[in-house]
Formats: sequence, C-alpha cells, structure tokens
Amino acid sequence: MTTVPAALGLSPDEVADLLATAGRAPSLHNSQPWRFLVRPQVIELWADPRRRLPAADPTGREHRVACGAALFNLRLALHGRGIRPLVTLHADGDHPDLLASVRYGGHRPPTPVLRQLLAAVPRRHTNRLPFADEPVSTEERAALRKAAMEEGAWLHMVENDRERSELARLAAEAHTVQQADPAYRAELAEWTAVAEDRHDGVPARAGDYRPAAHERWVKRDYTGGQGRSTATTAIPFEREPAIAVLTSYAFGPYADVTAGQAMQRVLLTATAEGLTASFLSQLIEVDRAREELRRLIGGPRGPQVVLRIGRGWPVSATPRRSVDDLLLPPLPETV
Repeated sequence: MTTVPAALGLSPDEVADLLATAGRAPSLHNSQPWRFLVRPQVIELWADPRRRLPAADPTGREHRVACGAALFNLRLALHGRGIRPLVTLHADGDHPDLLASVRYGGHRPPTPVLRQLLAAVPRRHTNRLPFADEPVSTEERAALRKAAMEEGAWLHMVENDRERSELARLAAEAHTVQQADPAYRAELAEWTAVAEDRHDGVPARAGDYRPAAHERWVKRDYTGGQGRSTATTAIPFEREPAIAVLTSYAFGPYADVTAGQAMQRVLLTATAEGLTASFLSQLIEVDRAREELRRLIGGPRGPQVVLRIGRGWPVSATPRRSVDDLLLPPLPETV
C-alpha cells in the first residue's frame, strides 16, 4: 500500500480524502485518466497517457476535459477544508501530461454554494437510463448557465425545434460513423459492459438500456441488449430531453482543462438542483459533427461537451480507482 504524503498543511489522511473526491469526476467510458503528484507545497494534476482512448478521442480532448473535471473536484475538496486553492494551468512542452498545479492560497471558509457543490460530488452519477417526462424549468436552466459562466464557459441550451431536429440528425450520423470503425468498436467493447470486479470502465448495469422510442438520441454507452433490465423496459424516455452544449471561452492548450472544470460545475449544480445528466459524446468525437454543431449553435469555438439533462431515477455509482493508483511517484531530481 502506498503512503499518501502530507501536503498544503493537510495530513496524509486528509490528502487521501482530497484525491478520492477528485477521482469521482466523470470521464469517457469511466477511464479515469488522471494522476496526482503530491509534494509538501503543491499537488500536481497529470494526465495518464495509459488511459487515452485513441479511437474515440484521437486528439485527447475528452482526456483533458475529464482531467479538468477532476481538478474542479480537487478545488472543491480544498475549499471544504477551508483552504483557498491557487491553481496554475500548464502548457509544458517538456512535460505535456502536466496539466495543473494547486498550491495553498490561504485560509478561507467555503461559501454556502461551494458547500452545496461539494455535497453533490458523491451523488453525481452519469445516468444513461430514461428520465422522467418533466421539463427542466427556466430557473434551473438559468442556474446551469450561471455555473458554466462562473468557470469561463458558455452553456447553450438547445431549445428551438430546428436546432433539436438538426442535433438529433447529427447525433445519429456520428453514431453511424463510429460504429463503422472496427477500432472504435473494439475500444468500446474493452471499456463498456465490463466485469463487476474492475475499478474502471462502464459496468453492464449502467448502460444496458435504450428503448426504440428514443433512437433519435443515440446512447453512446449502449453495447447491445445484454442484461436489459425488466424493471426499466416499461419506462419510456422523456419525449424531448433538455440538451445543452458547453463551449469554453479559453484559448490555448489548456482550454480543454478549463472546459472540464466548467462541465463539472454544471453537472454538480444540476445534481444540487435535483437533476441528472448523460453525455452525447459522439457529437464531439466525430470532427464533421462537431463542426456542424458549432455552426448550428453559432459559437466562435468548437463545442466541448454535449449533455442530456433531466430528472432521473437513482442509478448506482460506477467503480473508482483506489487512491494508491492515483498517486504518481516523485519525479527524479534533475542536476
């Protein structure tokens, strides 16, 4: 068992709790592509290159977005300990997997909003099942937009019929493109419907249901009819889910990390509001679909995340890597 170092004035047990909270972030196929280098004065966030999924995510965009979500959770956990985190985002050519450094920025009690978001971390689960046929309210949509803006991003709600129709078409076409790729299908099979004893990937229980009534919103983590739940087959999908597209205002190599932080704040705000979400990731992963989506919503930059949001029945958490597995060994001293 690895010993977790003390850092930022916190004990090893407290640091372990920070990392466990960070590790509850969402990621493509629950690949959990983050690791942490812990030193007395800094906690560094590194992307884990062993957990890249090149068929679905050839540019590493979703890899970095997921790491950004873990960074937001780490920030929240530090706020929960009364520590103001000072975050530096990196674009280091010598260490391309080094994404962020977090240092002690003084003592500051968390705000009620931050406490609410931190409490939502263990309750936030990607929900691939049907949602209730109940609309997301105007006030809830405003809260989600505000959450994105707090992290330097914009959340576009797809509300008019033309946009919805076009988005459904793009989702279906992108799904067809991916399913025609043998490398993509092999990668999907490796990371979904995984055995229950794995600490990563999407278990069959989490993504085994997709009724015919909702074919127009193709579910990404569906891998076939295996293990279909008889308890949910009588539940129809919502007729028109709330669809949101997140676009970051950031430029440069760390724009994806910034988008990931915004995405996680949106997801935790949704959880705190009693909402749940799943991803329409094929719209981001297929270049042509992503570009058409950008033109559709009129954004100056490419979309980073597409979410389906609503009110869902409870789902269980996906497995998580141990804190030991999240720790990077110290880097060798340079002379």
